[in-house]
Amino acid sequence: MAKPYTVTRTTTVDAPPHRVRALVHDFHAWPQWSPWEDLDPAMRRTFTGPDAGVGAAYAWEGNRKAGKGSMTVTGDEPERVDIDLRFEKPFPAHNRIELLMTPLGEQSTEIEWRMHGELSGVMRVLALIRSMDSMIGPDFDKGLARLKRAAESSG
Repeated sequence: MAKPYTVTRTTTVDAPPHRVRALVHDFHAWPQWSPWEDLDPAMRRTFTGPDAGVGAAYAWEGNRKAGKGSMTVTGDEPERVDIDLRFEKPFPAHNRIELLMTPLGEQSTEIEWRMHGELSGVMRVLALIRSMDSMIGPDFDKGLARLKRAAESSG
């Protein structure tokens, strides 16, 4: 039986929500901030669907660290972007991503990055040794720090 989990990280960005959202709902912008983009300099990327928003899709295939998978934007609102995340390698997994952007005044945004999934198979065994929060959380922290820099410098 699969065991559900959620990993959440939050930061504050000195930029309005629309500027943060522009970097999140368009996968072409992810190389500016994604913590995984530098895992494999030769990673193959494929973009399908619209450039941004609902239906925009991104697939990658890289070395052992980068693995293989895809993401599709399933929800796109001014203060929220939802993404369907699927991994094929190194282990099959299906996750839901929520990126919530809460305005804090006119020029500041709190961004919360959540990933929901279920532990099964190999991942359930690995989670006995290290929690999903300790495995994924540092990547989210790195990504949010990069997203903060990208959003603040694009103004």
